Amino acid sequence: MKDPSRSSTSPSIISEDVIINGHSHEDDNPFAEYMWMENEEEFNRQATLVLKQFLFIAQIEEELWEEEFIERCFQEMLEEEEEHEWFIPARDLPQTMDQIQDQFNDLVISDSSSLEDLVVKSNLNPNAKEFVPGVKYLNI
Repeated sequence: MKDPSRSSTSPSIISEDVIINGHSHEDDNPFAEYMWMENEEEFNRQATLVLKQFLFIAQIEEELWEEEFIERCFQEMLEEEEEHEWFIPARDLPQTMDQIQDQFNDLVISDSSSLEDLVVKSNLNPNAKEFVPGVKYLNI
């Protein structure tokens, strides 16, 4: 089986531009690719500057995402409030004393005769000791 990298369509190397060890014969300086090290401090300064800019942009992006998240949460909260009926004092509380008195009258238990019937039919012992929380009673 043939190796696809050695196909017959590849050009033959006959020219004088043969590259050996990453350099052509025409290169005057074999260390040209390492020349950036001559200015290593400048390179490091520029790399540090680029890194600081990247971190600054990342921080701003994070803050924008956070603001968007808070805005979405706030919007969901408003939509939820609209869906449910909430207690609104201006709407739900009575405005006049007459309305308050009417509501209070609806809460009052009927006349005193029904209270007496309630006491007579009660199963509670009127001679029982008063209950005091935290005190143990002995059965004698």
